Parts: sequence; C-alpha cells; structure tokens
Amino acid sequence: MSGEIIHNPDVNGRIQAMGIRILDEKADALARYAEVEAADVVILPAFGVTVAEMEHLRRKGCVLVDTTCGSVLNVWKNVHKYAHEGFTAVIHGKHYHEETKATASQALTHPGGQYLCVRDREEAQAVCAFIQGALTASALLERFSHAVGAGFDPDQHLQRIGLANQTTMLMSESLEIQEMLRGAMCERWGEDGLRERFRAFDTICSATQDRQDAVLKILAEGGLDVMVVIGGYNSSNTQALARICAEKLPTFHIRGPEGLEASGAIHHRPVGVHHDELVAPAWLPSERPVTVGLTAGASTPNNVVGEVVERVLALRGHTTADLVPA
Repeated sequence: MSGEIIHNPDVNGRIQAMGIRILDEKADALARYAEVEAADVVILPAFGVTVAEMEHLRRKGCVLVDTTCGSVLNVWKNVHKYAHEGFTAVIHGKHYHEETKATASQALTHPGGQYLCVRDREEAQAVCAFIQGALTASALLERFSHAVGAGFDPDQHLQRIGLANQTTMLMSESLEIQEMLRGAMCERWGEDGLRERFRAFDTICSATQDRQDAVLKILAEGGLDVMVVIGGYNSSNTQALARICAEKLPTFHIRGPEGLEASGAIHHRPVGVHHDELVAPAWLPSERPVTVGLTAGASTPNNVVGEVVERVLALRGHTTADLVPA
C-alpha cells in the first residue's frame, strides 16, 4: 500500500496482519517507491495520491488498485474545472495531509494552474487581507511558502479563485471561510465582478457531514456530562468531531477500546494537541449518574465502536444486555 488506506489504526493493523506492507510516507516519490518493482501490486488509499506518484508508479509498470474515495474524486473534478477556467484553487485543508497534497497536485496539471492551502479561519483571514490590500504579496508568500505551488504569484493568482475542501474538514468552518473569501473578493472587485472572479462548491464528504450533523443534534438536545470521540489521532474528520464537542463539554478523543482501562483511566489526545496521548485517571465520575455521549470518525469500524461501548458499560458493572431503547 502506498500509505495508510484510511486513518484508523484498527483497519490498518488488520491490513498489515494480512501480509500487506504499508510504505512509509516520504515526500519524494522516488524514495517512497524505491523498492517497488514492475508487476508489484500497489494499492492506492482513499485519500488518493499525487499526480507525480501516479505517473511514477505507471512508469514502473505496477498493477494499481485505486481505492480513492468518490468524494475526493469529486473535489479533483472541481479543481480541474477551476484550473481549466483560469481560477486558482484555494483549498481549505491541511497542506501536509495526503488528500490535500493529492488535490493540490491536480491543479497543476493545467497550464497556469495554481493552488493555495488554508488550514483555518486565521489563515483564510490573511488571504482576505491580501485581497483587500492590507497585506503585501511578499508577506503572504512568506506565510504560505509551504502551501502554494511553485511559481505562485499572489498578484496574479489571487485575482480569480475557486474554493475547494479537504473532504474531512469541519463544514461550518469551510462555509465561514467561503463567506470570508467571497466578502473580500466582493470588496475588491465589486458585486458585478464577483461572478467572474469567485467560485465555490460543497465538497465535504457525506459520511463526514452526517456525523457532524448528528453530533450537533445530540449536543443541542443537552443533558450530556462527557463526550467520547473514537478514531485515529491522525484522522482529520475525527479531529473535527472532537473540536465540535470540546466547545460544549469535556471531551476525550480515544483511538479505540484499548484506551479505556478497567481501573477507570482513559488514554486520550486532547483537542488541538499533537503530542503523545495523555492519561486521565478518573474521567468518569463514580459518585453520581453520568450521561456519556459517543461518536466516531467516518473511518472507525462499527466493531471498534461496539467494543468501546462494552468497556464504558463495564466501568459501571453493566453489559450490553442491560441496554434499553431510549
């Protein structure tokens, strides 16, 4: 496999147990696939791979099994359309994420095609400041040198922009960034010129959106004391769920059932933190009834969710047989 098929440790562990090798991530395609030979079977992940990687593997004569998600392919289609029509793709995503790197590479397949990646509202605001004349081109390039295509020229390439998304980002943030950029372009070019200078499409994955909608609903209903979010620590859509929950109540992002100890301790990664996981010794109060909310990333298998439910119940001396319909 060219990399993790999805960002879930349970799924990738089962794949490796079948004897399938997951290659280490390297920025350079030549180094990453140095040991791959002609006729080797190479599985491409749900995130897709960059155009350069695909071309490199084809030249090697590999047998390619492409599992790129349909939602990702839809983003690529929009990015291709932007580039064809002379629009720079502004991608709401993490510039280092496999999916965003693959999407960004698609913009460069057209003559003059370009991209710029913004991770969050703060970075989007910097782009808006340039468009509105409050930030110089050199200052923008210094900030985004790691997140633009070679030869990117703000004065040239931010005159016409099309917004795309890494499919696992937080929808509410994507929409806010869309309105920020739309407003900046309107201020710069006027309402009449907006149509010829700004494009946007909804490219958030439906599975990701369904989970975000469900979490917002359960939080709005209230009555929860604590939230458990299950999924890989490097899973973007799981991180987004944890961010939503952490704004409302104590939230614990765990990889899976192994994060719950019989002693009552929980191994988790705090929201917004990228170091090793922490251990909370008494996350579930024992002196009173507690209502626990639970959600999982789109890439988390149902069996992993079920095992977490069993372990949470066991902390209070219950099993799934004790559950009753709400």
